Parts: sequence; C-alpha cells; structure tokens
Amino acid sequence: MKKINRFFIFLPIILACLGLMGMANAFSNKVYVKTLKNGHYQLMVAGRPYIVKGVCYSPVPIGKGYDHDFWSDAAEPWKKDGELMKKMGINTVRFYASGENIETVKKVVRDLYKLYGIRTIMGHWLEFWNYPAPFYDDPVFRKMVEEKVLAMVNALKDEEGILFWVLGNENNYSFSGKINPWSSDRIDKMGDPRVCLLARAETYYTMVNDLTRSIHKIDPNHPVAMGNGELACLDVANQYAKDVDILATVIYRGKTFGNIFNSAKMTYGKPLVFIEFGSDAYDAYKKEENEDAQAMFLEAQWSEIYKNLANSPAGAGNCLGGAMFEWNDEWWKHNESNSAGWSVHDTDSNWSNGAYYFDIKAERNMNMNEEWFGLVKFEKDPEGGLDKRVPRKAYYVIREFWKNPRDLRKAEKKR
Repeated sequence: MKKINRFFIFLPIILACLGLMGMANAFSNKVYVKTLKNGHYQLMVAGRPYIVKGVCYSPVPIGKGYDHDFWSDAAEPWKKDGELMKKMGINTVRFYASGENIETVKKVVRDLYKLYGIRTIMGHWLEFWNYPAPFYDDPVFRKMVEEKVLAMVNALKDEEGILFWVLGNENNYSFSGKINPWSSDRIDKMGDPRVCLLARAETYYTMVNDLTRSIHKIDPNHPVAMGNGELACLDVANQYAKDVDILATVIYRGKTFGNIFNSAKMTYGKPLVFIEFGSDAYDAYKKEENEDAQAMFLEAQWSEIYKNLANSPAGAGNCLGGAMFEWNDEWWKHNESNSAGWSVHDTDSNWSNGAYYFDIKAERNMNMNEEWFGLVKFEKDPEGGLDKRVPRKAYYVIREFWKNPRDLRKAEKKR
C-alpha cells in the first residue's frame, strides 16, 4: 500500500519529467467524489480529502445594487476579503453565477486561489430569473440554457481554483408556481395540479441531467452539483437526474438540520453539500444587532456538518461541507428595486422562520433580515474607497471551531 501511495505522490513529477505537463496538471487539479467502503462520501482534491469550509460571496459595496459588476471593481475587494477569509480558515467561496466578462471572472478566481488558496464553486442560475418565465419545457429555451452553461464551463474549466459546478439554486420551488412559475400547453393539459407539478419536476430534472452529461464530456475534472431548495421533489430527481454528482441544498432550519442527512441519503443517494445556510445577526424582536445568536446558530450548524462527514461514527457520512450565507452584509437586499435604499442598512424583515426562535416574537413574526447575514459587516469609507470590513463574533467562533471541532462539540454537549 505504501508503494502505491508513493507512486501517486510522485506521479505528477514523473509526468513532468517526461514532458507531459498537461497530464500532470490534470492529475493535480482533479476534483471528484470518492465512495468509501462504508458507503460514506469524500470530496477529493489533488488526491486528498477536502471539506468545503465555504461562504457565499457577493461583495456588493454600500450604495450599489444587485446588478453591480464586482468582478470588474477597480478596488479589487476580493483581495481584502481573501486575506480575511484565509485568516478565518475559509477554503471555498460560492459564486451564484459567473460575470459576463469572462476575463475579469478568471482574474478573481485566480487571485483567490493563488494568493489565498481559496477555491471557487461556480454556479449558474439556469436562467431562473429570466423574464418572461424560464420555460424549461421549451426546446429552444433549453438549448439557449445549454449553450450558456457550456460556454461558462469551457471558459473556466482549466482554472486551477475551480472546485465544482452548481446548476440552479432553488429552481425546484417553481414547480408549484410559488416562485417564478412556468408551464406549457403539454403540461397544462394534464389537468390535475399534482400531476402538473410532477411533470414540471420531471422536465426540469431531465434538463439538469442532460446538462450534467454534457459538462462531464468537456470537463471530466470537476463534479457537477444540482442546486435544490431543501429536499423538495428529490424523489423525482432520483429518477431523472441520476448523472448528477452532488446534491447541493439551500436550507434554513435554525440551529439544527434535523433529519436532512439521512433523508437525503434515502431519497437521492448522492453526497450532500450545503450551498446556503446560516443565521442573520439582527434581532427583529429587540430591534438590535445580535452577534451572539448568529454565532451560536452557526456553531451548532457546523457541529452537525462535522458529525455527518465521512467516517464520523454517529452520522450519515454523506456530507461534504457547506457554504455559509454569507460573507458580507448586502445593503441592497430589502427593496432591490429602490436604489435610494441601497445606502441604508435596513432593519425591516423580509420573511418569517420559527426555527430562528430568538426573535420570532417580532411583529407579525417577521424575523428574517436579508441585509444582516454577513460574517463581516460593512462600514462606509468616508473617502469613498473600499468599505471597511468588520468581522462579527461568528467569524471568530467558526474559526476556532474549524481548528478544534471535537473540543467544541464536547463543549456544545455540556451547555
């Protein structure tokens, strides 16, 4: 066994000496999911297990909106952020989508990786926010989506910092018509609402699977994940999206993820990574910032993630890590269409979630504050330069958890 390990360690050097640098680089940058003998999963990067210790990243400055092109920002905010991320122990950032200027995207991905060792999860919305609606049952629309996705993959697949791809985010919520509703004459003729919902799910997941297979053909070195809101409709995905490598979920269940690890394992049978989870740092009931609650919730969530990593004795063994929502506060979130509000750190709540019990008694139970989820908060620079980054308590608590997860889990049990 030792001889085999040594061979693989020195294989890139051997290949390089033979003048096969391309093969050596492909080996060293290979990312894949490994299934262990006990049925657990590990994400492997350059031959070593990799736990995703990530954050969702969108460094939109104070006063700018959702359409701000931070990729081209002359202030290069990713350098200041990358420095702080590295000190915290973050090894991964998740981008919801690539910028339009692919050269600026490459620069950001390269800087984060080469300067700070931070890898990139790159996503694609699959035109979910398209107007009019994303008509996933229309062949012309599907072809357009495929061309855009494959163009992104082709442009970025050779970047050393790429970790894996994420297709979609919470697109499955559109099946019921609650968010970005879409349908077709073919589906509508089925009549029964439940049957129509399942038909939309089949249509969408089939498209995702086709995209996955196309990506595998042009990029065998990076896995493909499917972004899904919670576990909704995964029984349908299990039939029609079998080629997907990783289940990437968006989940807000408070301090605990509940039964999600075992449920995902039974329903879809793919390794699980969280691409959005966390807690806001504003107490809507007391109407004041609450860094303690945010830190407590995030520590509890990371404790459960670690308990369900590969080879953890009591867990499901199917978790690969996660990307917290989010790195920095986004001041434009509360009313994205009102540019006057982008310079105001709004404290009005956007939605209600009883799992975040510390402020659920807020008026009308509206307790989730979209502009206050950051691990760091922004303060305006009077000179008009880069906003000042101020780490919250959660920054330090999670940093220490990653250093000593077992000790902190013991401390959690004592509390």
